[in-house]
Amino acid sequence: MTSGPRLLIVEDDDATRQLVAANLGAHAYHVTQAGDVRSALRAWEAERPDLVLLDLGLPDRDGSTLIRRIRREAATPILILSARVDEREKVSALEAGADDYVTKPFGMDELRARVAALLRRSSGPAGDPEGRIQVGPMIVDVTRREVTVAGAPVDLTPREYELLRALLSMPGRVLTKGRLLRAVWGDAYGEEGHYLHVYVSRLRRKLDAAAPPAGAGRFIVAEPGIGYRVRNPDEIDGTGE
Repeated sequence: MTSGPRLLIVEDDDATRQLVAANLGAHAYHVTQAGDVRSALRAWEAERPDLVLLDLGLPDRDGSTLIRRIRREAATPILILSARVDEREKVSALEAGADDYVTKPFGMDELRARVAALLRRSSGPAGDPEGRIQVGPMIVDVTRREVTVAGAPVDLTPREYELLRALLSMPGRVLTKGRLLRAVWGDAYGEEGHYLHVYVSRLRRKLDAAAPPAGAGRFIVAEPGIGYRVRNPDEIDGTGE
């Protein structure tokens, strides 16, 4: 799995996009670039980034189209980068589902600080101030995209990591198969339950094998006919330490 948070920057100005991508890339972020909504949607489906940086004034469609598309299936943080200064435009973008707004021109130090803050908050109520989520002996470091169990690193593929993140977005609660499929793979996979079963099985094996002795399903529970959930910490035996 690629180390470092995965970012998607959607900006039609080549110079601005490349400058931002280069700066963030130099600070351990994995950056994918797109210059319009169409290519951004393709990148979103392929990459499932941890955060989206989005310009509203794009050549094919308004950036708010992408906000609404992402919000249909994910809580991925969205940071608006725009030269628009009208307060109504900012409010409209935030109401559509954006999380923060930076007006051009902006300083890179400020931008990185906003990105880091959004990534920390995206870990949800289960996360600590550093953006780490702990469930028993399992720790997911959101800012580094690293997973450990009892201190041992667990090597996950990008899709396995996204699946785990989706489950951790609602710890202890059941997520239906359709919701998980749409969150990780997109709308086209909403009915592919067998596809999800394969990935969940691989993810469970990797997590369970990292902290023996442990029975199958130590961290992830299958709810037959419905979906899956991550166990609450008090359901997991011991700490693995």
